[in-house]
Amino acid sequence: MMVNPASAMEVVQEKVESTVPITTLSPPEGNTTFLEGTTWCVAHPGVLQDDLQNALDWACGLGMADCSPIQKNGVCFEPDTLLSHASFAFNNYYQQNGDSDIACNFGGTATLTTKNPSYGSCVYPTSGPAPSSSPPLSNLRLVWWEFFGILLLLYLFK
Repeated sequence: MMVNPASAMEVVQEKVESTVPITTLSPPEGNTTFLEGTTWCVAHPGVLQDDLQNALDWACGLGMADCSPIQKNGVCFEPDTLLSHASFAFNNYYQQNGDSDIACNFGGTATLTTKNPSYGSCVYPTSGPAPSSSPPLSNLRLVWWEFFGILLLLYLFK
């Protein structure tokens, strides 16, 4: 019996790819315990820099946090540290996604605080997205894009 090398390679390749774990830094599903009072989500000091950078990249990318204030010349760019930038991005995502403890996880790199992290002209928001003239379905579009992104990742790494 003759085996086609190309098909044998495909089988092996599919098997290898199916064992690669998919790492996500999105908030896990679970109990949505809401804390009383005003809370902010900030980067947890002492976590690995690579983990913090990956979480920041997710928040500003697929997480769709507004990271413009932490860009160069933005009102929250200084101090120009990974911890400061991640804290702002994490909090922005957290406030836009329901102020729940599961929206402040980022792979274990974030924590909730009741101490306002705002400083100078850099104000950390305390509630949902800023009012806009967009229709009420804008939040639904955000959820759709997050869902689409997750499905795409699952498809690519199956």
